[in-house]
Amino acid sequence: MTVKAGRLLIRTRIWRKAPIFVPTTIGYPAMRIYLIGFMGSGKSTIGRRLAKRLAYPFYDLDSVLEEKLGMSIREVFNERGEVCFRTEEQKVLHQISKEGRGVIATGGGTPCFFDNMAHMNKTGVTVYLKMSPLSLSHRLENARLKRPLMEGKQGAELLASIRELLMEREPYYLQASCIIKGENAKPEQIMALIFGH
Repeated sequence: MTVKAGRLLIRTRIWRKAPIFVPTTIGYPAMRIYLIGFMGSGKSTIGRRLAKRLAYPFYDLDSVLEEKLGMSIREVFNERGEVCFRTEEQKVLHQISKEGRGVIATGGGTPCFFDNMAHMNKTGVTVYLKMSPLSLSHRLENARLKRPLMEGKQGAELLASIRELLMEREPYYLQASCIIKGENAKPEQIMALIFGH
């Protein structure tokens, strides 16, 4: 099904498998909403705002993982390697998915490993915050938090790295239940896309 609201909402698919809707007292069905997308696409920022609007708990997957391991994401990558990081990330994802309703901001690579994307689609609604490589480059170059996979890169080198990695990851992102333009996404637009009002 295609949904349009200006140029912001691109596409939505309705999944008919797992019973993810249960009644709440605030007028919206309770569910797990997974925000996915490339690093720097605003998953954590918009996730907090969306959770506040819905009166849902908010989970930042990277922050939960850092708290569990007692290390920063950069330290995990540098000291234990990406394989260890992805394994622990999957464990945390499955743990959070048992917590009931909530808005979950995932890591940029979360959907691309193991059965993570299928698991998220089975246990909730996935929303891809889609952004152009150029927009992502501007955000990442000016970000205070430097991502391990992009550390030390800037300008043309950063943009080229984003394009290459996005090409690898987007086939997974495009499996999302809903896709929304991320440059100026707002919680209200995601709510309209998911709930229809």
